[in-house]
Amino acid sequence: MIKAVKGTRDILPPSSTLWNRVEAVTREVFRVYNYQEIRTPILEETALFARGVGEETDIVSKEMYTFDDRDGSSLTLRPEATASVMRAYIEHHLDQKPGLQKLYYIGPMFRRERPQKGRFRQFYQIGAEAIGSESPAVDAEVIEMVIDLLQRAGLAGFHLLINSVGDQNCRPQYVALLKEKLREVVSRLCGDCQRRAETNPLRVLDCKVPEDQPIINALPSIQDHLCEPCLAHFGAVRAHLDDRGISYEVRSRMVRGLDYYMRTTFEIVHGSLGAQNSVLGGGRYDGLAESLGSRVHSPGIGFSIGEDRLVMSLEQTATVAEDPLVIVTFTAGEATQRAATSTAAELRAEGIRVEVAEGKLKRVFEIANKLNARVAVICGENETATGDISIKDMESQVQVQLRRELLVEKVKECLSKYL
Repeated sequence: MIKAVKGTRDILPPSSTLWNRVEAVTREVFRVYNYQEIRTPILEETALFARGVGEETDIVSKEMYTFDDRDGSSLTLRPEATASVMRAYIEHHLDQKPGLQKLYYIGPMFRRERPQKGRFRQFYQIGAEAIGSESPAVDAEVIEMVIDLLQRAGLAGFHLLINSVGDQNCRPQYVALLKEKLREVVSRLCGDCQRRAETNPLRVLDCKVPEDQPIINALPSIQDHLCEPCLAHFGAVRAHLDDRGISYEVRSRMVRGLDYYMRTTFEIVHGSLGAQNSVLGGGRYDGLAESLGSRVHSPGIGFSIGEDRLVMSLEQTATVAEDPLVIVTFTAGEATQRAATSTAAELRAEGIRVEVAEGKLKRVFEIANKLNARVAVICGENETATGDISIKDMESQVQVQLRRELLVEKVKECLSKYL
């Protein structure tokens, strides 16, 4: 038997109902914050991620699905979407449009990671990018939107972490200092950190190995080495969050895993996910456009939500209420079948969820109970001959026969207690 590839999975009902609800809430939040959807290809040139994300990141060096196309070009299944969005932004000259460009996306990403709770090799992200402003007020609004989105989706008990990772002026000096201090302790760190200590020392700060934490906590903090502009920017972001009543924790060791981040970075964590407890992460990437070849300075900030992790957290607390179901039944015969088809179409035109079933009433009612149908509409021979219709409330077991023109009114009345 052929099964799903390791690290991938099928999303089945009723879980898919919660996925759809999350995405519907997401689209509504993006609408009210004036973000518009962008859909980028799943396949991109490998160079996009090597230049944008960083060749020494774990994503590029170990996790990407990369292959040679028939023409010899190197292609990669996108491991994240910010670089793709920025590529599209540059390619289609969105920098020439007036105002801030506010874009969102929903879709699958691919990384060859070790599968574990909430982490898959094909995973889904919900993300947004606000491109064209360096203002700390934009940072705060993006974070506010994230909080709004999670709350509307029904997530509670999450925690916002923020930090500043400096810019091209102050971060190189901090990285040099960090490298120097790491040389003194590198032999006591895990294998990944020993490699990162030379190739990408900031990533050492993001290590999750428990035994490494006391050593990492003793390393210099970037908060003590920010230049004045970065300090002022971070102070303004915090002030805007305070004004909005958004609580947060400054986590000076939080650097995120992508090279393009600078200044503001943030994560939201949730206790239901265990060690890999991050629901989403984001940050500012003011130099990304230039690293991808743009001649226009296009500062931006964005985030991505791990939709798999968000849904997993919600499944432990959220109750997903499906729209109430109406079952339309008919006995054998062309006339009753046409009546049932017409009845179902009329109800569906009113936005009512309908299933059509043929058979004896006893059997159909058994099916209706298994499907948790709230109302049964009976198109029998007698009803069809007289132009009437029978409606049964499956909870109260009350059945009435009435003129067909009263169908929609009566069904809506029966369903009103479930809406």
